[in-house]
Amino acid sequence: MNPILRISDLQISFHVRGGEVQAVRGFNLEMKRGESVAIVGESGSGKSVTAQSILRLIPTPPGVIKKGSITFMGQDLLAKSEKEMEAIRGKEIGMIFQDPMTSLNPTLTVGKQISEVLIKHQKMSRAEATKRATELLTLVGIPNAHERVGEYPHQFSGGMRQRVMIAIALACDPALLIADEPTTALDVTIQAQIMQLMKDLQKKTGTSIILITHDLGIVADMCDRVVVMYAGKVVETGTKHEIFHNPQHPYTKGLLRSLPRLDQKKDEPLIPIFGTPPDMSSPPPGCAFCARCDDAMRICVDKDAPTYTISETQTAKCWLHDPARKGETA
Repeated sequence: MNPILRISDLQISFHVRGGEVQAVRGFNLEMKRGESVAIVGESGSGKSVTAQSILRLIPTPPGVIKKGSITFMGQDLLAKSEKEMEAIRGKEIGMIFQDPMTSLNPTLTVGKQISEVLIKHQKMSRAEATKRATELLTLVGIPNAHERVGEYPHQFSGGMRQRVMIAIALACDPALLIADEPTTALDVTIQAQIMQLMKDLQKKTGTSIILITHDLGIVADMCDRVVVMYAGKVVETGTKHEIFHNPQHPYTKGLLRSLPRLDQKKDEPLIPIFGTPPDMSSPPPGCAFCARCDDAMRICVDKDAPTYTISETQTAKCWLHDPARKGETA
């Protein structure tokens, strides 16, 4: 079966006053229909920029896609005109943005904002779109939807606004849903409700989901595969079981060590990843994680590691998997 999405060697930079910021440096991903993939990593690792590039939402200037390809359902998205992309955004690919308060128009009712998508892509009348908008609000768990469809974003709580964003993203039954930090700034109870809602909707519609997050805690029960990014590069990929139970890159191990666990002893401290990510306007020639890695070797400083195959479903970009480097130190 052909993948629904294939991203190959994607490189994205932003040209700013201080120079060129290399936000994404060779991202690769293949996704099957109906699959859920999480892209995780610290803030600034390139997750959101990668997601926005799929919908061609990178502001140009200062952003530029320097190299690579993005193929969706056999279509080369980078070769399409802006008008052609408008026909894809919202219809074939939906996106839930990070902050629903700034993503929703405060001067329009939520019903009208959902209806706009339906009128544009489904050619519905205003009355038909309003009726469908009410159904969508009910679907995402908003009570009294027939009344609330005429209310404004400021009349909704943070969790309810996020549900409205999901309703907009799912209005046209897209084949691919990109959720960029969908639970940011929400309390844990609402987080769980939002994630369960996305799982339930995926079962009903068969939508493929890309979940962008820095929180590994919400990944375990949601996604089939995990892509770990650091400093604009993919450093590890694997099934969620492989990533959580058999991580193969020092950065992934560091992320997991810094998470609280239910089986953790009271006097057992969390172990943070010390240091800060590199300056992406001048990334190091070798491994970007080298300065923060306890297992760094001499070669890590000068040369970036290739991607090693750990299993049929797991890869890691680290010199520790080179048989010739066993036992070597910095």
